[in-house]
Amino acid sequence: MIIDAIQDFCASEIAVCYGCGRNNPHGLHVRTRWDGKEGVFHFSPQPYHTAFPGVVYGGLIACLIDCHSIGTCVAAAYDAEGRFPGTEPEITFVTGNLNITYLKPTPIDAELVLRATVKEQHPRRTIVVCSLYAGGKECVRAEVTGIRIPSGKNILNPR
Repeated sequence: MIIDAIQDFCASEIAVCYGCGRNNPHGLHVRTRWDGKEGVFHFSPQPYHTAFPGVVYGGLIACLIDCHSIGTCVAAAYDAEGRFPGTEPEITFVTGNLNITYLKPTPIDAELVLRATVKEQHPRRTIVVCSLYAGGKECVRAEVTGIRIPSGKNILNPR
């Protein structure tokens, strides 16, 4: 199933994440588009996203990868269950592990393209591999483990 952006289907009261929350006016507004096999997101860094002159800050890259990969986990879970995003019960994931390899400096003057695919999918966890490209060159590679939170549970006390 092809969807516009999985983050558009997140419940309003929890759509406040700095990276992907549509209700956070100061956030990055990561928007993961899922085509049934891959999550894709485009981001244009601004001059204030710098680490060194001409280079994107690595912490920002980690945030983009984290939120895009978790969005991919959510979209893939809805797809695996044959449900449209936003249907009940809502599917929510949090980050269990984030491993990033910075392959080369990421230029700040290029559109960044993030591509994520599911490596493993289990009922309670999903592992996603994600690469970040600038100017068609892979600059960063990551593996992210998403942990599914039972619907309606408090994220601070999910038991």
